Amino acid sequence: MGYYIETKHNKGKAREIASTYNGKIVTQSQARLAMGDNSLGVIVVINNYIFEAAGFAFDMKEFEDFTLLNDLRSKTFVVIPRNIAEVASGFVKNKFVKELEQKI
Repeated sequence: MGYYIETKHNKGKAREIASTYNGKIVTQSQARLAMGDNSLGVIVVINNYIFEAAGFAFDMKEFEDFTLLNDLRSKTFVVIPRNIAEVASGFVKNKFVKELEQKI
C-alpha cells in the first residue's frame, strides 16, 4: 500500500475528496463493484483515530489489503474518475518513472 491522496485537513477526507474530485461516497460493496470499471478509481479512507489516510486502491489486491477483515478501523469509500485518482495519488508519476527506468 503506498498511493495516498493528501487533503487540507486530517479528518473529513472522504467528503473533501468527493467534493474536490467530483466523486461519490459509496458502500464497501459498491466500491468493490467499481473496482471492475477501469474508468473509476476507488479511494479507501481509513480512520487512524488521530488522522485519516486516503489510499488509492489501484488494483483488486490493493483493495483487499485495505479491507482486511481483521482490520477493525472504520473505512469510508469514495469513487472518483480513475485518471484523477492516478494523478492525485502520484500513481501515474511512479508508473512513468518505473517504465522509464526499465528502458534505461
